Amino acid sequence: MNPQRAKEIVDSPTMVNVMHEGNPIYIQHVNDNEGTARVFPVDEPQNEKEVPLDSLREE
Repeated sequence: MNPQRAKEIVDSPTMVNVMHEGNPIYIQHVNDNEGTARVFPVDEPQNEKEVPLDSLREE
């Protein structure tokens, strides 16, 4: 996923379906400098992690 689209999803008032390794996730923050995003699984908000933007897929 490109950084601009990831930022649009973060700023969107509606939930956008994004997957990471086959799991639905929520994007909290995009780190342009590192090419990563801070995410957590939709059903596990306590399980935050930093992942590469290119591993995210919009459904």
